[in-house]
Amino acid sequence: MNGARQIGKSYIIRHEGQKRFANYIEIDLVEDKKGGRVFEGTRGKDDFYLRLSTIAGDRMKDKENTLVFLDEIQAYPEMLTLLKFLKQDDRFTYIVSGSQLGIALNQTLSKPGGAIEVVKMYQLDFEEFLWANNVGDEFISHARECFEKKIPMNEALHRQMMDYFKLYLLVGGLPDAVNAFIETRNIVQVRAAQKEVYELYKGDASQYDKEHKLKIERIYELVPSYLENKKKRVRFN
Repeated sequence: MNGARQIGKSYIIRHEGQKRFANYIEIDLVEDKKGGRVFEGTRGKDDFYLRLSTIAGDRMKDKENTLVFLDEIQAYPEMLTLLKFLKQDDRFTYIVSGSQLGIALNQTLSKPGGAIEVVKMYQLDFEEFLWANNVGDEFISHARECFEKKIPMNEALHRQMMDYFKLYLLVGGLPDAVNAFIETRNIVQVRAAQKEVYELYKGDASQYDKEHKLKIERIYELVPSYLENKKKRVRFN
């Protein structure tokens, strides 16, 4: 599962995994790399099983009831190649996620080919934002029908829908920001959630070229002004 930071990838995998599998095993590979480095330099599937057993041996049962979730797999890009052999061995069910999975796949010399299915996840769209704010399906369906048939909505309903759309433009689709809005109705709290992710993105963007780290961060900060400036000083490649 590929997708940007903080859009709920780990949450939804954990929620469904714990519900559907009696033996749920979750490994955060970023935390592993920062700490014990249990999975660093894993050599083949048998070595992987051995290392996995040191932390989850009692939960390594059958494929039908055991899910192994490798979170933030880009921390060890070589493990993407290992997925092919784990799939062929077919011992457990696997799911992996990463906020920089696309980059990790490009850095992997031996891509796992047809052994894996890549699913792209996105932040909440406008309809999901309406659901989060307890807007009824009947109202949403009516708005969709009016749009598709190109007929005007009732003025009061249209005004209400536009109010929600303006809120969506302010809040966006990051789950933390949406939750902050629903719980507090406070835009300052929403901005705090957005700011945290903004800084994470800036760190992600600048980490791949240490020599030009400060320049990359500066360009990243200028992107919003470039979007409305017809004269471009930076060309992205």
